[in-house]
Amino acid sequence: MMLTGKQKRFLRSLAHQLDPVFQVGKNGVGEEMIGQINDCLEARELIKVSILQNCGDDKQSVAAKIAEGTDAEIVQIIGNIIVLYKESKENKQIVLP
Repeated sequence: MMLTGKQKRFLRSLAHQLDPVFQVGKNGVGEEMIGQINDCLEARELIKVSILQNCGDDKQSVAAKIAEGTDAEIVQIIGNIIVLYKESKENKQIVLP
């Protein structure tokens, strides 16, 4: 599923007040982290992931790796923060425009 510009704007406005729930550091993105992010997305649908200064990978590849591993959409990458969205199977809360 690809998000439209309108949907991305809507999700960005919702994400504005969120705090990052994960941090990617020097170990990069591992299977375990992907699993945890996936569980978190199932529970919340919209999350922020922060990339620490000591992360060796660039933020585009970190975002791509997480999105691919969790089947989530990248809403935006701003500074060192990635905003991700994935529709929840059992706990749908966000109704997209």
